[in-house]
Amino acid sequence: MNHEKEKEAVTDFLTKMVEDDVLNDVYHRPVATRFPPEPNGYLHIGSAYAIHVNHSIANKFNGTFNLRFDDTNPLKEDMKYVEAIKEDIEWLGIKPPVFFGSDYSEPYYEAAKQLIRKEKAYVCDLTPEQMTEYRGTLTEPGKDSPYRKRSVEENLNLFEQMKKGSFPTSSKVLRAKIDMSSPNMNLRDPVLYRIIHAEHYRTRNEWCLYPMYDFAHPIQDWLEGITHSLCSAEFKDHRPLYDWVLSELEVVEPPKQREFGRLNISGLVTSKRYLRELVEGGYVDGWDDPRLPTLKGLRRRGVTPEAIKLFLDEIGVFRQNSAVDAAMLDHFIRQDLKERAVSVMAVLDPIKVIIMNYPEKQTEMLSIKNNEANEAMGSREVPFSRELYIEREDFMEVPVPGFHRLFPGSEVRLKGAYFIKCEQVVKDSSTGEITELHCTYDPLTKSGSGFSARKVKSTIHWVSAAHGVTAEIHLYDKLLKEKSMISESGNKWEDMMNPESFVKVKEAVLEPCMKNASFGETYQFIRHGYYCLDTRYTIENKQVFNRIVSLKDSWKKAKG
Repeated sequence: MNHEKEKEAVTDFLTKMVEDDVLNDVYHRPVATRFPPEPNGYLHIGSAYAIHVNHSIANKFNGTFNLRFDDTNPLKEDMKYVEAIKEDIEWLGIKPPVFFGSDYSEPYYEAAKQLIRKEKAYVCDLTPEQMTEYRGTLTEPGKDSPYRKRSVEENLNLFEQMKKGSFPTSSKVLRAKIDMSSPNMNLRDPVLYRIIHAEHYRTRNEWCLYPMYDFAHPIQDWLEGITHSLCSAEFKDHRPLYDWVLSELEVVEPPKQREFGRLNISGLVTSKRYLRELVEGGYVDGWDDPRLPTLKGLRRRGVTPEAIKLFLDEIGVFRQNSAVDAAMLDHFIRQDLKERAVSVMAVLDPIKVIIMNYPEKQTEMLSIKNNEANEAMGSREVPFSRELYIEREDFMEVPVPGFHRLFPGSEVRLKGAYFIKCEQVVKDSSTGEITELHCTYDPLTKSGSGFSARKVKSTIHWVSAAHGVTAEIHLYDKLLKEKSMISESGNKWEDMMNPESFVKVKEAVLEPCMKNASFGETYQFIRHGYYCLDTRYTIENKQVFNRIVSLKDSWKKAKG
Protein backbone atom coordinates (compact mmCIF):
# COMPACT_ATOMS: atom_id res chain seq x y z
CA MET A 1 0.00 0.00 0.00
CA ASN A 2 1.53 3.36 -1.02
CA HIS A 3 1.54 6.55 1.06
CA GLU A 4 -1.09 8.24 -1.09
CA LYS A 5 -3.45 5.35 -0.39
CA GLU A 6 -2.69 5.65 3.33
CA LYS A 7 -3.73 9.29 3.31
CA GLU A 8 -7.08 8.67 1.63
CA ALA A 9 -10.12 9.41 3.75
CA VAL A 10 -11.75 6.33 5.19
CA THR A 11 -15.40 6.28 4.12
CA ASP A 12 -16.83 3.20 5.83
CA PHE A 13 -16.27 0.86 8.77
CA LEU A 14 -15.00 -2.03 6.63
CA THR A 15 -12.38 0.09 4.93
CA LYS A 16 -11.30 1.41 8.32
CA MET A 17 -10.92 -2.13 9.63
CA VAL A 18 -8.82 -3.19 6.64
CA GLU A 19 -6.75 -0.01 6.84
CA ASP A 20 -5.96 -0.67 10.50
CA ASP A 21 -4.87 -4.21 9.68
CA VAL A 22 -2.60 -2.96 6.90
CA LEU A 23 -1.03 -0.25 9.05
CA ASN A 24 -0.47 -2.74 11.88
CA ASP A 25 1.01 -5.42 9.59
CA VAL A 26 -1.55 -7.98 10.69
CA TYR A 27 -1.03 -9.90 7.45
CA HIS A 28 2.22 -10.60 5.66
CA ARG A 29 0.38 -11.01 2.38
CA PRO A 30 -1.64 -8.62 0.19
CA VAL A 31 -5.21 -7.71 1.09
CA ALA A 32 -7.48 -10.27 -0.54
CA THR A 33 -11.28 -10.45 -0.71
CA ARG A 34 -13.71 -12.70 -2.53
CA PHE A 35 -17.30 -13.11 -3.74
CA PRO A 36 -18.57 -16.69 -3.19
CA PRO A 37 -21.90 -17.27 -4.99
CA GLU A 38 -23.57 -20.65 -5.07
CA PRO A 39 -24.20 -21.53 -8.75
CA ASN A 40 -27.91 -22.19 -8.31
CA GLY A 41 -29.38 -18.94 -9.62
CA TYR A 42 -28.66 -15.59 -11.24
CA LEU A 43 -27.04 -12.47 -9.80
CA HIS A 44 -29.15 -9.42 -8.92
CA ILE A 45 -28.56 -5.85 -7.75
CA GLY A 46 -27.94 -7.09 -4.19
CA SER A 47 -25.23 -9.38 -5.56
CA ALA A 48 -23.70 -6.42 -7.40
CA TYR A 49 -23.60 -4.55 -4.08
CA ALA A 50 -21.72 -7.40 -2.37
CA ILE A 51 -19.34 -7.68 -5.33
CA HIS A 52 -18.76 -3.93 -5.28
CA VAL A 53 -18.00 -3.85 -1.54
CA ASN A 54 -15.44 -6.67 -1.80
CA HIS A 55 -13.88 -5.56 -5.07
CA SER A 56 -13.59 -1.86 -4.21
CA ILE A 57 -11.97 -2.55 -0.82
CA ALA A 58 -9.42 -4.87 -2.43
CA ASN A 59 -8.70 -2.16 -5.01
CA LYS A 60 -8.20 0.55 -2.39
CA PHE A 61 -5.34 -1.46 -0.90
CA ASN A 62 -3.84 -2.74 -4.16
CA GLY A 63 -5.07 -6.20 -3.23
CA THR A 64 -6.77 -9.07 -5.03
CA PHE A 65 -10.40 -10.07 -5.49
CA ASN A 66 -11.51 -13.63 -6.30
CA LEU A 67 -14.68 -15.11 -7.70
CA ARG A 68 -15.21 -18.43 -5.95
CA PHE A 69 -18.14 -20.72 -6.65
CA ASP A 70 -19.51 -22.30 -3.48
CA ASP A 71 -20.45 -25.51 -5.27
CA THR A 72 -20.52 -28.17 -2.54
CA ASN A 73 -24.20 -29.11 -2.89
CA PRO A 74 -24.80 -31.36 -5.92
CA LEU A 75 -28.59 -31.12 -5.59
CA LYS A 76 -28.91 -27.50 -6.72
CA GLU A 77 -25.96 -26.45 -8.84
CA ASP A 78 -25.53 -26.24 -12.58
CA MET A 79 -22.87 -25.09 -15.05
CA LYS A 80 -25.38 -22.74 -16.72
CA TYR A 81 -25.37 -20.65 -13.56
CA VAL A 82 -21.57 -20.65 -13.45
CA GLU A 83 -21.40 -19.24 -16.97
CA ALA A 84 -24.15 -16.72 -16.29
CA ILE A 85 -22.48 -15.44 -13.11
CA LYS A 86 -19.10 -15.10 -14.83
CA GLU A 87 -20.72 -13.22 -17.71
CA ASP A 88 -22.56 -10.85 -15.35
CA ILE A 89 -19.44 -10.05 -13.33
CA GLU A 90 -17.47 -9.35 -16.49
CA TRP A 91 -20.34 -7.12 -17.66
CA LEU A 92 -19.84 -5.14 -14.45
CA GLY A 93 -16.28 -4.54 -15.64
CA ILE A 94 -14.51 -7.01 -13.36
CA LYS A 95 -12.45 -10.00 -14.52
CA PRO A 96 -11.40 -11.80 -11.34
CA PRO A 97 -9.56 -15.11 -11.08
CA VAL A 98 -12.11 -17.92 -10.79
CA PHE A 99 -12.03 -20.68 -8.17
CA PHE A 100 -14.37 -23.56 -7.34
CA GLY A 101 -15.08 -24.87 -3.88
CA SER A 102 -15.47 -28.34 -5.39
CA ASP A 103 -11.75 -28.30 -6.24
CA TYR A 104 -10.94 -28.43 -2.52
CA SER A 105 -12.67 -31.71 -1.71
CA GLU A 106 -9.47 -33.41 -0.61
CA PRO A 107 -8.31 -30.55 1.68
CA TYR A 108 -11.77 -30.45 3.31
CA TYR A 109 -11.58 -34.17 3.94
CA GLU A 110 -8.07 -33.97 5.43
CA ALA A 111 -9.10 -31.02 7.61
CA ALA A 112 -12.05 -33.03 8.92
CA LYS A 113 -9.77 -35.95 9.79
CA GLN A 114 -7.47 -33.52 11.60
CA LEU A 115 -10.40 -32.42 13.77
CA ILE A 116 -11.35 -36.06 14.45
CA ARG A 117 -7.79 -36.83 15.59
CA LYS A 118 -7.94 -33.83 17.95
CA GLU A 119 -11.24 -35.18 19.29
CA LYS A 120 -12.97 -32.08 17.95
CA ALA A 121 -15.31 -33.93 15.56
CA TYR A 122 -17.34 -37.14 15.62
CA VAL A 123 -19.65 -39.19 13.42
CA CYS A 124 -23.27 -38.96 14.56
CA ASP A 125 -26.16 -41.29 13.67
CA LEU A 126 -29.02 -39.15 14.96
CA THR A 127 -31.79 -38.52 12.45
CA PRO A 128 -32.45 -34.90 11.46
CA GLU A 129 -35.53 -34.89 13.69
CA GLN A 130 -33.58 -36.26 16.66
CA MET A 131 -30.80 -33.76 16.08
CA THR A 132 -33.32 -30.91 16.24
CA GLU A 133 -34.70 -32.31 19.49
CA TYR A 134 -31.23 -32.68 21.03
CA ARG A 135 -30.20 -29.18 19.93
CA GLY A 136 -32.33 -27.40 22.53
CA THR A 137 -33.83 -23.93 22.18
CA LEU A 138 -32.77 -20.33 22.54
CA THR A 139 -33.63 -20.53 26.24
CA GLU A 140 -32.71 -24.16 26.97
CA PRO A 141 -29.35 -25.86 26.41
CA GLY A 142 -29.03 -28.84 24.13
CA LYS A 143 -27.91 -32.28 25.19
CA ASP A 144 -25.05 -34.40 23.98
CA SER A 145 -25.55 -36.90 21.19
CA PRO A 146 -25.20 -40.53 22.40
CA TYR A 147 -22.54 -40.87 19.67
CA ARG A 148 -20.42 -37.95 20.95
CA LYS A 149 -18.07 -40.25 22.92
CA ARG A 150 -17.05 -42.45 20.02
CA SER A 151 -13.31 -43.08 19.93
CA VAL A 152 -10.98 -41.40 17.47
CA GLU A 153 -10.37 -44.76 15.75
CA GLU A 154 -14.09 -45.50 15.38
CA ASN A 155 -14.78 -42.00 14.04
CA LEU A 156 -11.94 -42.20 11.51
CA ASN A 157 -13.14 -45.60 10.34
CA LEU A 158 -16.77 -44.48 10.01
CA PHE A 159 -15.75 -41.30 8.23
CA GLU A 160 -13.69 -43.32 5.76
CA GLN A 161 -16.70 -45.58 5.14
CA MET A 162 -18.87 -42.49 4.61
CA LYS A 163 -16.44 -41.32 1.94
CA LYS A 164 -16.52 -44.72 0.22
CA GLY A 165 -20.31 -44.62 -0.04
CA SER A 166 -21.02 -47.39 2.43
CA PHE A 167 -24.00 -45.60 4.00
CA PRO A 168 -27.26 -44.17 2.59
CA THR A 169 -27.86 -40.45 2.07
CA SER A 170 -28.34 -38.55 5.34
CA SER A 171 -27.84 -41.66 7.49
CA LYS A 172 -24.73 -40.26 9.17
CA VAL A 173 -23.09 -36.85 9.54
CA LEU A 174 -19.80 -35.56 10.86
CA ARG A 175 -20.33 -33.00 13.64
CA ALA A 176 -17.99 -30.60 15.37
CA LYS A 177 -17.55 -31.23 19.08
CA ILE A 178 -17.92 -27.78 20.64
CA ASP A 179 -20.54 -26.96 23.29
CA MET A 180 -24.15 -28.15 23.40
CA SER A 181 -24.95 -25.51 26.02
CA SER A 182 -23.57 -22.56 24.06
CA PRO A 183 -25.94 -19.57 23.82
CA ASN A 184 -24.95 -19.43 20.14
CA MET A 185 -26.95 -22.20 18.47
CA ASN A 186 -24.35 -22.40 15.68
CA LEU A 187 -21.83 -23.77 18.18
CA ARG A 188 -24.00 -26.64 19.45
CA ASP A 189 -22.04 -29.36 17.68
CA PRO A 190 -22.86 -28.17 14.14
CA VAL A 191 -22.81 -30.56 11.19
CA LEU A 192 -19.59 -30.35 9.18
CA TYR A 193 -20.22 -33.06 6.57
CA ARG A 194 -23.23 -34.91 5.18
CA ILE A 195 -23.75 -37.82 2.79
CA ILE A 196 -25.42 -37.03 -0.56
CA HIS A 197 -25.59 -39.69 -3.27
CA ALA A 198 -26.08 -37.45 -6.32
CA GLU A 199 -24.00 -36.56 -9.34
CA HIS A 200 -22.11 -33.28 -8.99
CA TYR A 201 -22.06 -31.03 -12.05
CA ARG A 202 -18.22 -30.91 -12.02
CA THR A 203 -16.85 -33.83 -9.98
CA ARG A 204 -19.59 -36.23 -11.14
CA ASN A 205 -19.66 -39.26 -8.80
CA GLU A 206 -16.15 -38.90 -7.38
CA TRP A 207 -17.54 -37.86 -3.98
CA CYS A 208 -20.66 -38.66 -2.00
CA LEU A 209 -19.44 -36.74 1.04
CA TYR A 210 -20.01 -32.99 1.00
CA PRO A 211 -18.99 -30.29 3.52
CA MET A 212 -21.42 -27.78 4.97
CA TYR A 213 -20.84 -24.16 4.01
CA ASP A 214 -19.81 -23.12 7.53
CA PHE A 215 -17.00 -25.68 7.42
CA ALA A 216 -15.96 -25.24 3.79
CA HIS A 217 -16.05 -21.43 3.77
CA PRO A 218 -13.16 -20.68 6.17
CA ILE A 219 -11.04 -23.42 4.58
CA GLN A 220 -11.67 -21.99 1.12
CA ASP A 221 -10.66 -18.52 2.34
CA TRP A 222 -7.51 -19.89 3.97
CA LEU A 223 -6.45 -21.90 0.90
CA GLU A 224 -6.87 -18.86 -1.36
CA GLY A 225 -4.99 -16.47 0.93
CA ILE A 226 -8.06 -14.34 1.66
CA THR A 227 -7.40 -11.77 4.38
CA HIS A 228 -10.88 -10.31 4.83
CA SER A 229 -13.93 -12.47 4.27
CA LEU A 230 -16.64 -9.82 3.89
CA CYS A 231 -20.17 -11.20 3.91
CA SER A 232 -23.77 -10.23 4.66
CA ALA A 233 -25.09 -9.55 8.14
CA GLU A 234 -26.96 -12.85 8.61
CA PHE A 235 -23.59 -14.60 8.92
CA LYS A 236 -22.58 -12.63 12.02
CA ASP A 237 -23.79 -15.39 14.36
CA HIS A 238 -21.78 -17.85 12.27
CA ARG A 239 -18.53 -15.95 12.76
CA PRO A 240 -17.57 -17.80 16.00
CA LEU A 241 -17.79 -21.09 14.09
CA TYR A 242 -15.69 -19.63 11.24
CA ASP A 243 -13.04 -18.64 13.80
CA TRP A 244 -13.31 -21.99 15.62
CA VAL A 245 -12.59 -23.99 12.46
CA LEU A 246 -9.49 -21.94 11.62
CA SER A 247 -8.26 -22.00 15.21
CA GLU A 248 -8.62 -25.77 15.56
CA LEU A 249 -6.85 -26.24 12.23
CA GLU A 250 -4.04 -24.06 13.66
CA VAL A 251 -4.02 -21.68 10.70
CA VAL A 252 -1.35 -18.96 10.82
CA GLU A 253 -2.65 -15.42 10.13
CA PRO A 254 -6.22 -16.65 9.63
CA PRO A 255 -8.61 -14.58 7.48
CA LYS A 256 -11.15 -12.42 9.29
CA GLN A 257 -14.87 -12.72 8.65
CA ARG A 258 -16.64 -9.38 8.93
CA GLU A 259 -20.24 -8.56 8.04
CA PHE A 260 -22.14 -5.73 6.39
CA GLY A 261 -25.84 -5.12 5.80
CA ARG A 262 -27.76 -6.46 2.84
CA LEU A 263 -29.13 -4.09 0.23
CA ASN A 264 -32.89 -4.09 -0.31
CA ILE A 265 -34.63 -1.80 -2.78
CA SER A 266 -38.24 -0.73 -2.31
CA GLY A 267 -40.62 -2.29 -4.80
CA LEU A 268 -38.01 -4.77 -6.08
CA VAL A 269 -37.78 -8.46 -5.29
CA THR A 270 -34.15 -9.23 -4.36
CA SER A 271 -34.53 -12.67 -2.79
CA LYS A 272 -33.29 -15.52 -4.99
CA ARG A 273 -36.09 -17.70 -3.64
CA TYR A 274 -38.86 -15.27 -4.56
CA LEU A 275 -37.28 -14.46 -7.91
CA ARG A 276 -37.41 -18.18 -8.69
CA GLU A 277 -41.10 -18.29 -7.71
CA LEU A 278 -41.86 -15.41 -10.09
CA VAL A 279 -39.92 -16.95 -12.97
CA GLU A 280 -41.03 -20.54 -12.57
CA GLY A 281 -44.62 -19.47 -11.95
CA GLY A 282 -44.68 -17.61 -15.27
CA TYR A 283 -45.41 -14.24 -13.66
CA VAL A 284 -42.49 -12.63 -15.50
CA ASP A 285 -40.73 -13.05 -18.82
CA GLY A 286 -37.82 -15.18 -17.57
CA TRP A 287 -34.75 -14.32 -15.49
CA ASP A 288 -33.97 -11.40 -17.80
CA ASP A 289 -37.38 -9.76 -17.49
CA PRO A 290 -36.61 -6.01 -17.40
CA ARG A 291 -38.82 -5.62 -14.31
CA LEU A 292 -36.55 -7.87 -12.28
CA PRO A 293 -33.45 -6.59 -10.46
CA THR A 294 -31.36 -9.47 -11.83
CA LEU A 295 -28.28 -8.22 -13.64
CA LYS A 296 -29.62 -9.93 -16.76
CA GLY A 297 -32.91 -8.07 -16.38
CA LEU A 298 -31.19 -4.72 -15.78
CA ARG A 299 -28.94 -5.34 -18.77
CA ARG A 300 -31.85 -6.19 -21.07
CA ARG A 301 -33.71 -3.15 -19.76
CA GLY A 302 -30.76 -1.03 -20.93
CA VAL A 303 -29.11 -0.13 -17.62
CA THR A 304 -25.34 0.26 -17.93
CA PRO A 305 -22.64 -1.04 -15.55
CA GLU A 306 -21.55 2.57 -15.09
CA ALA A 307 -25.01 3.51 -13.76
CA ILE A 308 -24.91 0.64 -11.28
CA LYS A 309 -21.47 1.73 -10.07
CA LEU A 310 -22.65 5.33 -9.60
CA PHE A 311 -25.53 4.04 -7.50
CA LEU A 312 -23.38 1.70 -5.41
CA ASP A 313 -20.74 4.37 -4.83
CA GLU A 314 -23.44 6.68 -3.51
CA ILE A 315 -25.02 4.27 -1.04
CA GLY A 316 -21.69 3.18 0.47
CA VAL A 317 -21.61 0.29 2.95
CA PHE A 318 -24.41 -0.51 5.40
CA ARG A 319 -23.78 -1.88 8.88
CA GLN A 320 -27.28 -3.37 9.04
CA ASN A 321 -29.72 -4.60 6.41
CA SER A 322 -31.10 -1.48 4.76
CA ALA A 323 -33.71 -0.49 2.20
CA VAL A 324 -33.14 2.10 -0.50
CA ASP A 325 -35.86 3.75 -2.56
CA ALA A 326 -35.96 2.44 -6.14
CA ALA A 327 -36.18 6.06 -7.26
CA MET A 328 -32.57 6.48 -6.15
CA LEU A 329 -31.39 3.75 -8.53
CA ASP A 330 -33.42 5.33 -11.34
CA HIS A 331 -31.81 8.70 -10.58
CA PHE A 332 -28.32 7.34 -11.20
CA ILE A 333 -29.48 5.55 -14.34
CA ARG A 334 -30.62 8.95 -15.65
CA GLN A 335 -27.38 10.62 -14.54
CA ASP A 336 -25.41 8.07 -16.53
CA LEU A 337 -27.55 8.32 -19.67
CA LYS A 338 -28.28 12.01 -19.96
CA GLU A 339 -25.02 12.91 -21.72
CA ARG A 340 -24.52 9.71 -23.69
CA ALA A 341 -28.00 9.08 -25.16
CA VAL A 342 -29.01 10.44 -28.57
CA SER A 343 -32.21 12.49 -28.27
CA VAL A 344 -34.76 11.54 -30.91
CA MET A 345 -38.42 12.23 -31.54
CA ALA A 346 -40.82 9.34 -30.99
CA VAL A 347 -44.61 9.58 -31.08
CA LEU A 348 -46.15 6.82 -28.98
CA ASP A 349 -49.84 7.69 -29.46
CA PRO A 350 -49.97 9.34 -32.87
CA ILE A 351 -52.52 11.73 -34.29
CA LYS A 352 -52.02 13.04 -37.83
CA VAL A 353 -51.33 16.71 -38.56
CA ILE A 354 -51.72 18.04 -42.12
CA ILE A 355 -50.09 21.41 -42.76
CA MET A 356 -52.45 22.75 -45.38
CA ASN A 357 -50.23 25.58 -46.67
CA TYR A 358 -47.05 23.49 -46.93
CA PRO A 359 -46.16 22.22 -50.45
CA GLU A 360 -47.55 18.71 -50.93
CA LYS A 361 -44.48 17.05 -52.41
CA GLN A 362 -41.82 18.98 -50.55
CA THR A 363 -39.45 17.41 -48.02
CA GLU A 364 -37.17 19.66 -46.04
CA MET A 365 -34.16 18.46 -44.03
CA LEU A 366 -33.83 20.17 -40.67
CA SER A 367 -30.77 20.04 -38.40
CA ILE A 368 -31.54 18.95 -34.83
CA LYS A 369 -29.02 18.43 -32.02
CA ASN A 370 -28.31 14.86 -30.98
CA ASN A 371 -28.05 15.80 -27.32
CA GLU A 372 -28.86 19.18 -25.80
CA ALA A 373 -26.51 18.52 -22.86
CA ASN A 374 -23.56 17.36 -24.94
CA GLU A 375 -22.55 19.58 -27.87
CA ALA A 376 -19.81 17.12 -28.84
CA MET A 377 -22.46 14.67 -30.03
CA GLY A 378 -23.27 16.95 -32.96
CA SER A 379 -26.55 17.03 -34.87
CA ARG A 380 -28.54 15.06 -37.43
CA GLU A 381 -30.77 15.81 -40.38
CA VAL A 382 -34.48 15.15 -39.84
CA PRO A 383 -37.03 15.16 -42.70
CA PHE A 384 -39.97 17.59 -42.44
CA SER A 385 -43.02 17.25 -44.68
CA ARG A 386 -46.65 18.29 -45.10
CA GLU A 387 -48.05 15.39 -43.08
CA LEU A 388 -46.77 14.74 -39.58
CA TYR A 389 -47.62 12.82 -36.44
CA ILE A 390 -47.77 14.41 -33.02
CA GLU A 391 -48.71 12.96 -29.63
CA ARG A 392 -52.46 12.74 -29.08
CA GLU A 393 -51.97 14.18 -25.59
CA ASP A 394 -50.42 17.30 -27.14
CA PHE A 395 -53.84 18.35 -28.46
CA MET A 396 -57.05 19.23 -26.64
CA GLU A 397 -60.17 20.27 -28.47
CA VAL A 398 -61.41 22.05 -25.36
CA PRO A 399 -58.29 22.99 -23.42
CA VAL A 400 -58.26 22.97 -19.62
CA PRO A 401 -56.78 25.96 -17.78
CA GLY A 402 -52.98 25.87 -17.99
CA PHE A 403 -52.87 23.74 -21.15
CA HIS A 404 -50.37 25.44 -23.48
CA ARG A 405 -49.98 22.92 -26.24
CA LEU A 406 -52.09 22.64 -29.40
CA PHE A 407 -55.81 23.42 -29.49
CA PRO A 408 -58.09 25.09 -32.08
CA GLY A 409 -56.78 28.58 -32.82
CA SER A 410 -53.55 28.14 -30.83
CA GLU A 411 -49.93 28.09 -31.98
CA VAL A 412 -47.07 25.86 -30.90
CA ARG A 413 -43.55 25.34 -32.14
CA LEU A 414 -42.65 22.01 -33.69
CA LYS A 415 -39.23 21.12 -32.27
CA GLY A 416 -36.45 22.26 -34.56
CA ALA A 417 -38.99 23.42 -37.15
CA TYR A 418 -41.85 25.96 -37.47
CA PHE A 419 -44.79 27.43 -35.62
CA ILE A 420 -48.05 25.75 -36.56
CA LYS A 421 -51.61 26.85 -35.84
CA CYS A 422 -54.60 24.51 -35.55
CA GLU A 423 -57.32 25.57 -37.99
CA GLN A 424 -59.65 22.56 -38.15
CA VAL A 425 -60.37 19.29 -36.33
CA VAL A 426 -61.40 16.25 -38.43
CA LYS A 427 -63.37 13.45 -36.74
CA ASP A 428 -64.54 9.97 -37.60
CA SER A 429 -68.23 10.35 -38.40
CA SER A 430 -69.20 7.09 -36.74
CA THR A 431 -67.12 7.22 -33.54
CA GLY A 432 -66.46 10.91 -33.07
CA GLU A 433 -62.75 10.19 -32.59
CA ILE A 434 -60.36 12.87 -33.78
CA THR A 435 -58.46 11.52 -36.79
CA GLU A 436 -56.65 14.56 -38.19
CA LEU A 437 -55.73 18.11 -37.36
CA HIS A 438 -55.54 20.59 -40.20
CA CYS A 439 -53.01 23.29 -39.47
CA THR A 440 -51.09 26.10 -41.12
CA TYR A 441 -47.46 26.98 -40.63
CA ASP A 442 -45.57 30.29 -40.58
CA PRO A 443 -42.50 29.97 -42.85
CA LEU A 444 -40.83 32.90 -41.06
CA THR A 445 -40.63 30.98 -37.79
CA LYS A 446 -38.14 28.33 -38.80
CA SER A 447 -35.92 27.36 -35.86
CA GLY A 448 -32.59 29.14 -35.95
CA SER A 449 -33.62 31.52 -38.73
CA GLY A 450 -33.81 34.58 -36.48
CA PHE A 451 -36.66 36.04 -38.54
CA SER A 452 -39.46 35.87 -36.00
CA ALA A 453 -39.66 37.75 -32.74
CA ARG A 454 -42.96 36.10 -31.85
CA LYS A 455 -43.03 33.67 -28.95
CA VAL A 456 -45.14 30.63 -28.14
CA LYS A 457 -45.60 28.91 -24.81
CA SER A 458 -44.95 25.36 -25.92
CA THR A 459 -42.73 23.23 -28.15
CA ILE A 460 -43.88 19.75 -29.13
CA HIS A 461 -42.16 16.88 -30.91
CA TRP A 462 -43.26 15.34 -34.19
CA VAL A 463 -42.35 12.76 -36.85
CA SER A 464 -42.84 13.02 -40.60
CA ALA A 465 -45.63 10.63 -41.63
CA ALA A 466 -43.95 9.81 -44.92
CA HIS A 467 -40.58 9.03 -43.36
CA GLY A 468 -41.27 7.73 -39.85
CA VAL A 469 -40.70 4.11 -38.89
CA THR A 470 -43.12 2.10 -36.75
CA ALA A 471 -41.97 0.28 -33.65
CA GLU A 472 -43.33 -1.54 -30.61
CA ILE A 473 -42.58 0.08 -27.27
CA HIS A 474 -42.47 -1.76 -23.95
CA LEU A 475 -43.13 0.47 -20.94
CA TYR A 476 -41.85 -1.05 -17.71
CA ASP A 477 -42.68 0.06 -14.18
CA LYS A 478 -42.47 -1.41 -10.68
CA LEU A 479 -43.34 -5.10 -10.68
CA LEU A 480 -45.40 -5.09 -7.48
CA LYS A 481 -48.17 -2.87 -6.22
CA GLU A 482 -47.34 -0.26 -3.60
CA LYS A 483 -47.14 -1.64 -0.05
CA SER A 484 -47.15 -5.27 -1.21
CA MET A 485 -46.05 -7.48 1.67
CA ILE A 486 -43.99 -10.55 0.76
CA SER A 487 -44.46 -13.42 3.20
CA GLU A 488 -42.34 -16.48 3.94
CA SER A 489 -44.71 -18.73 1.98
CA GLY A 490 -47.97 -18.73 0.07
CA ASN A 491 -47.46 -15.44 -1.78
CA LYS A 492 -50.29 -14.75 -4.22
CA TRP A 493 -48.16 -13.04 -6.81
CA GLU A 494 -51.09 -12.58 -9.20
CA ASP A 495 -52.75 -10.31 -6.62
CA MET A 496 -49.53 -8.43 -5.88
CA MET A 497 -48.53 -7.67 -9.47
CA ASN A 498 -48.76 -4.04 -10.58
CA PRO A 499 -51.04 -4.09 -13.67
CA GLU A 500 -49.06 -1.15 -15.08
CA SER A 501 -45.70 -2.90 -14.69
CA PHE A 502 -45.69 -3.88 -18.38
CA VAL A 503 -47.57 -1.95 -21.05
CA LYS A 504 -47.18 -2.54 -24.80
CA VAL A 505 -47.45 0.31 -27.30
CA LYS A 506 -47.71 -1.39 -30.68
CA GLU A 507 -47.87 1.43 -33.23
CA ALA A 508 -45.39 4.08 -32.18
CA VAL A 509 -43.80 6.21 -34.90
CA LEU A 510 -40.11 7.13 -34.66
CA GLU A 511 -37.73 9.34 -36.58
CA PRO A 512 -36.37 7.58 -39.70
CA CYS A 513 -32.85 7.46 -38.23
CA MET A 514 -34.15 4.89 -35.74
CA LYS A 515 -34.44 2.36 -38.54
CA ASN A 516 -30.70 1.89 -37.99
CA ALA A 517 -30.88 1.72 -34.19
CA SER A 518 -28.21 -0.52 -32.70
CA PHE A 519 -28.22 -2.97 -29.81
CA GLY A 520 -26.33 -1.57 -26.87
CA GLU A 521 -27.09 2.04 -27.80
CA THR A 522 -29.34 4.23 -25.68
CA TYR A 523 -31.81 6.79 -26.98
CA GLN A 524 -33.74 9.52 -25.25
CA PHE A 525 -37.24 9.69 -26.68
CA ILE A 526 -37.99 13.36 -26.13
CA ARG A 527 -40.41 13.84 -23.22
CA HIS A 528 -40.84 10.06 -22.79
CA GLY A 529 -37.62 8.78 -21.25
CA TYR A 530 -34.63 6.64 -22.15
CA TYR A 531 -35.00 3.59 -24.39
CA CYS A 532 -33.02 0.77 -25.98
CA LEU A 533 -33.68 -2.08 -28.37
CA ASP A 534 -35.00 -5.19 -26.67
CA THR A 535 -32.57 -8.04 -27.23
CA ARG A 536 -35.22 -10.76 -27.07
CA TYR A 537 -38.10 -9.50 -29.21
CA THR A 538 -36.41 -7.30 -31.81
CA ILE A 539 -36.27 -9.32 -35.02
CA GLU A 540 -35.93 -8.49 -38.70
CA ASN A 541 -38.50 -5.86 -39.71
CA LYS A 542 -39.78 -5.53 -36.15
CA GLN A 543 -38.13 -3.17 -33.72
CA VAL A 544 -39.06 -3.40 -30.05
CA PHE A 545 -37.78 -0.77 -27.62
CA ASN A 546 -37.69 -1.04 -23.84
CA ARG A 547 -38.12 1.97 -21.63
CA ILE A 548 -35.06 2.05 -19.39
CA VAL A 549 -36.30 4.84 -17.17
CA SER A 550 -38.68 7.78 -17.44
CA LEU A 551 -37.47 11.39 -17.35
CA LYS A 552 -39.21 12.15 -14.05
CA ASP A 553 -36.70 12.14 -11.20
CA SER A 554 -38.61 11.85 -7.94
CA TRP A 555 -35.53 10.95 -5.86
CA LYS A 556 -33.62 14.07 -6.90
CA LYS A 557 -36.60 16.26 -6.02
CA ALA A 558 -37.07 14.53 -2.69
CA LYS A 559 -33.36 14.84 -1.90
CA GLY A 560 -33.34 18.52 -2.84
